[in-house]
Amino acid sequence: MSRVKQFIKTFILWELLVGLKLTGRHLFANKVTVQYPDERIPMSPRFRGLHALRRYPNGEERCIACKLCEAVCPALAITIDAGPREADGSRRTKSYEIDLFKCIFCGFCEESCPVDSIVETRVHEYHFENRGENIMTKQKLLAIGDWQESQIAADRASDRAYR
Repeated sequence: MSRVKQFIKTFILWELLVGLKLTGRHLFANKVTVQYPDERIPMSPRFRGLHALRRYPNGEERCIACKLCEAVCPALAITIDAGPREADGSRRTKSYEIDLFKCIFCGFCEESCPVDSIVETRVHEYHFENRGENIMTKQKLLAIGDWQESQIAADRASDRAYR
């Protein structure tokens, strides 16, 4: 009897009908579509987007050129040149560059920084139009940090609640 049953299922394309039943069930259900530029979905405070360098409240940059972020970067996307600062001879960065084409946005640089200098912001809407714009220099990173500091500080405060 099972051979006859199998033959009938094969003849009427039973698997196809089961698949069409599933498709028909979802065909008339309410759709969940986000109209992106006008509507936004909630973003996690731990989202890793565009990089930024932070400053202390007195305006001094936080990076002490320890090069831990450069050492821990699995993609070798970070390049740092260090040197003494003219004012007091303390060690600071001469240049700090991140190649965003190489970067895999893993967050290791952010975790390894002892002074919370390099962070990844929530900025995900950026693009490059010309060659070389993918290299984020120290000046660009500091400008992004100044622009996003209130959001970064709020994320840091909410992140401490989870620790």
